[in-house]
Amino acid sequence: MSAQMPVLKEPPKKRMGSRKLLTILILLFVALLAVLFFNSSISKISEIQIDGTRFVTREEIGKAAAILVGDAFFRTSSSTIEDRIVTLPQIKGAKVTKVFPGVVKIHVEEFPVVAFELSKQGEMTALLTNGTTVEADSDEMQLVDKPVLSGWTDGDPVKAQLTKQLAKISTKQLSDLSEILPFPSTAYPDRILMYTRTKFEVVTAVSVLPEKIEALNAVIETQEPGKITMLLADTYVPFVSESPENIDSE
Repeated sequence: MSAQMPVLKEPPKKRMGSRKLLTILILLFVALLAVLFFNSSISKISEIQIDGTRFVTREEIGKAAAILVGDAFFRTSSSTIEDRIVTLPQIKGAKVTKVFPGVVKIHVEEFPVVAFELSKQGEMTALLTNGTTVEADSDEMQLVDKPVLSGWTDGDPVKAQLTKQLAKISTKQLSDLSEILPFPSTAYPDRILMYTRTKFEVVTAVSVLPEKIEALNAVIETQEPGKITMLLADTYVPFVSESPENIDSE
């Protein structure tokens, strides 16, 4: 007599409908939270902090950044804001940091001042290393370590090139240059006349200025005040001072 096979029970069917319903409810809850968050004040910009400015106003930075208090905090990325700010001619670089909730910190780096310029009306402006001209109302004290450009016309391409060349000179070397004037010739359209604070008169050209500056310093450090020419050939002639004997004989 054969043994009777036990009846196998079918496994209970999973309630797929309940799992799908739970997933939908969770998604709806997350969506509701997202809607509430992005419509709440916590998701908005509550404060914009700006530092590093000197020649650019906070209003100009804010306009370039194109963000305002009350805007969505996550709408615009930090890199996008940075790219907008550096379009300002005075700005060399920008760093934007977002601090949740609501604070946007903007730090800017402006191009440094390389020279000043005195207009015919007696107004002083500052020239930045990229050639940008800005008002210098609060920078008179810096005249002691920057040259003053005088006699130049607006839009002179030689002046723009001079500004870039001065940016290549060290701060120490630049501090001895007192005044720079245009002094063009047929052979050297970019020829300039410079006066130093150490009482030297220097004739050179914008195109050769960076390579001649070291030789110029060597002469200034070892010779009495005089006239220096640094073009194709370099020459030095000391100024002739009247001796007491010459004065008495007159």
